[in-house]
Amino acid sequence: MSEKILFVTTNFSKINHDIMTGVYMEEFAEPYLIFEATGYDIAVASPKGGISPIDEKSLSCSNPMEWDEAAKHLKNTEKLSEVDIENYDVLFLPGGHGPMFDLATDETLCEVVEYFCEHDKIIAALCHGPAGLLSAKKPDGRPFVEGKTLTSFTNKEEDIVKMSEFMPFSLEDTLIKLGADFISDKPWAEHVEIDGNLITGQNQNCAVSVAQEVINLLNKNI
Repeated sequence: MSEKILFVTTNFSKINHDIMTGVYMEEFAEPYLIFEATGYDIAVASPKGGISPIDEKSLSCSNPMEWDEAAKHLKNTEKLSEVDIENYDVLFLPGGHGPMFDLATDETLCEVVEYFCEHDKIIAALCHGPAGLLSAKKPDGRPFVEGKTLTSFTNKEEDIVKMSEFMPFSLEDTLIKLGADFISDKPWAEHVEIDGNLITGQNQNCAVSVAQEVINLLNKNI
């Protein structure tokens, strides 16, 4: 039986009148295509279902044509509350700034993360994707991220892209406040942290590496 991977992506598209956001395409497309080529079953869900917007800043004329095929799966995502999460082996949270505004506080995603935690299933989160881990608790009531070695988009990187002032909170600071062992590398480094069944990547340059580490863990768990 093929392993099954559940992507959960953002529905959030507009920070203000001038700044649009959404899913950072590389962080979705690269892992999606790798998992697809490996033969895994894949589903894409979002809190509201329907369109999961793509951050236009992540698109350019140099994007591989294969990304266009992956992008089709963001046009009609499943509603997360209607997904039978027991069928899935991996939860994958790509970034983009959108997750900071919806995945960070979504109650259904919180329940999904807690289910995956309790059943020792794989959770992978990339760039701003770890925002989707913030609300979840361990079975003993402590924050899911407490004591976890992980990474995410850093304060320095947020400052470089000049988005710090538009974020509802600092992802790095919040993870640390919740008790995570936050590890960062220099801006735009291909930096991945693995702690048991939790895999996190610092930025979009880690998309391929995070996907490969998911495959490694799945093969190890067989």
